[in-house]
Amino acid sequence: MGHSAAVWDHRTAIEVTKDWNGIDQVVLRNPQGASARVSLHGGQVTSWRNEQGEELLFTSSKAIFKPPKAMRGGIPICFPQFGNCGSLEQHGFARNKLWMIDENPPPLPPNDSRGKSFIDLLLKPSEEDLKGWPHSFEFRLRVSLAADGVLTLISRIRNVNGKPFSFSFAYHTYLSVSDISEVRIEGLETLDYLDNLCQRERFTEQGDAITFESEVDRVYLGSSHMIAVIDHEKKRTFVIRKEGLPDVVVWNPWDKKAKAMADFGDEEYKQMLCVDGAAIEKPITLKPGEEWTGRLEVAVVPSSFCSEYLDH
Repeated sequence: MGHSAAVWDHRTAIEVTKDWNGIDQVVLRNPQGASARVSLHGGQVTSWRNEQGEELLFTSSKAIFKPPKAMRGGIPICFPQFGNCGSLEQHGFARNKLWMIDENPPPLPPNDSRGKSFIDLLLKPSEEDLKGWPHSFEFRLRVSLAADGVLTLISRIRNVNGKPFSFSFAYHTYLSVSDISEVRIEGLETLDYLDNLCQRERFTEQGDAITFESEVDRVYLGSSHMIAVIDHEKKRTFVIRKEGLPDVVVWNPWDKKAKAMADFGDEEYKQMLCVDGAAIEKPITLKPGEEWTGRLEVAVVPSSFCSEYLDH
């Protein structure tokens, strides 16, 4: 495997096709047969499959694949606002815009390229965007798929404005799970969180792990760089590593909210869980010329390997 990774040419592992709305999408593949699909609508990862072809991200069967609405599932990017805490549309505008392929991005460290298939995307504000949010920025996104199937998203946001601006951010990651009642999250114990079901009141997590028996909509604050989402029924664990993203959003709508959403199946809350690397409580502020980087890495490992993997 090491040898195939060494001679792996990331350009031959990329295919650009069109979706049924005629929008370009990029398919990344690795030598083992894993794949990821990224839409230029929103710069959104819409699929991530392991080498057996099994889908690891959740997408609702009722998802609306019609711009300008963001698709319900995959990994939408929330920028420059998370939720409805500001003057912009829910979760900001980046997920509803058409991105372009960045043919000549500023270099990233060699280990973010070696042995990986990757695509670089770019978003700049239109004149219309600047009316609603009057700040000039360049948002560069690299999505990469490694030889071991690990999916990585690296966002670099630069202020090309004459004055500072602030933003919040999240990778709104919809994980596919076997049964939400059989899932637990480790790595958020003892943290403070803002509960969106209680007007963002602040609480402290008391449990040894987070489990699910009703609606959850929380922002965990100041978390460590690694958390684990353990799916008992599938005996597999999502290991999420993050940098530049101090907060973690945990969301499952449960039955009543699921029924109220037009683009979400009534029972689909059982098969999904959103766990987002995010920067929400303390917005990021960039001075003119400054750049922020937020990195998310998601791996899937057999749960039996998990404790050993988490020790690395």
